[in-house]
Amino acid sequence: MSNHVPRCSWCGSDPLYVTYHDEEWGVPEYDDQKLFEMLILEGAQAGLSWSTILHKREGYRSVFHQFIPEKVARMTAEDCERLQQDSRIVRNRLKIASAVTNAHAFLKVQQEFGTFSEYLWAFVDGKPRTNSPRTTSEILAQTPDSIRLSKDLKRRGFKFVGPTIVYAYMQAVGMVNDHITSCFLYDRSA
Repeated sequence: MSNHVPRCSWCGSDPLYVTYHDEEWGVPEYDDQKLFEMLILEGAQAGLSWSTILHKREGYRSVFHQFIPEKVARMTAEDCERLQQDSRIVRNRLKIASAVTNAHAFLKVQQEFGTFSEYLWAFVDGKPRTNSPRTTSEILAQTPDSIRLSKDLKRRGFKFVGPTIVYAYMQAVGMVNDHITSCFLYDRSA
């Protein structure tokens, strides 16, 4: 990680955030378990800063069984209630319960499509969309693709998947490259 290269300004100087920007954000992800992790984390982020979630990520991995969907789907109401007292994660009852709900929906999508990745990437015709924002302020909060994906996820029973959360998810898993044009990673997936 170099601090002497141009980056998207949103990652600031926090080493954890910079590493996330440099190594994960905008990198196409096809692994179902990692896609599930990011779906849960993006939902947890709603109304909070991404930095807050990054700093609690290891706690999330611990309490949500390393994001193995089958294990999360087996979590009980009692498990969710207990997690409301766990400071390693955001202790929001609805967000905690949504992880279990989303695990069930995720497994159904896997059953129908073979993998969640196959289902997800079909929304961008199997390849990342590359935008060309010159500044962070030019990065959209949602797009027609995120609206369409959000509606379909909701129809399938997912929670915390509004179009803005879904667009952040699409950026995070590399379905969209929204690195600003002056960022050293802009042309990574172009």
